[in-house]
Amino acid sequence: MQAPAVNAVIYWRRTTSELPCLMLLPSIWKQTACKVSKGTIVDATLINAPTATKNKSKTRDLDRHQTKQGKQWYFGMKAHIGVDSKTKLIHSVAATPAHVHDSQVLGGLLHGEETRLWGDSAYAGQQSVLKDNDPKAKDYTQVKGSRHRKLTEQDKAKNRHKSKVRAKVEHVFHIM
Repeated sequence: MQAPAVNAVIYWRRTTSELPCLMLLPSIWKQTACKVSKGTIVDATLINAPTATKNKSKTRDLDRHQTKQGKQWYFGMKAHIGVDSKTKLIHSVAATPAHVHDSQVLGGLLHGEETRLWGDSAYAGQQSVLKDNDPKAKDYTQVKGSRHRKLTEQDKAKNRHKSKVRAKVEHVFHIM
């Protein structure tokens, strides 16, 4: 089942650089009867865009905004995806301006039949969204530390284990 997903994404990458084509992938999987398992991995990536206004109307695209990641500023959009935890099939996609936080799109990335959800620390504290979509689902998002509450060794070990599963979503972004 992995081959169609990889081939379709590579085909999308070679034929166009437009995000709407990526949004067609979930409907392609449904038409080809690809099975989605009960686990979902969610993540987002920035899609950089030029800030120039060299178009006919001399204006910037209103769907693109700037955001800061670390100490670097970016201008563009974010691609949010939900990936099957076993097959790496993309089952949901959302595009937002770059300044929208990852957790704000979580409800649209879930297919409703999850038993497990993996995500980075940006999705921490979203149990209510997960319970609204599927009350039986377990939350396996990364535990977030702070300046005042350092992560324990047990939390760090759990995060390492979760990262091994969550790394599958990065493979999809690598192909893009």
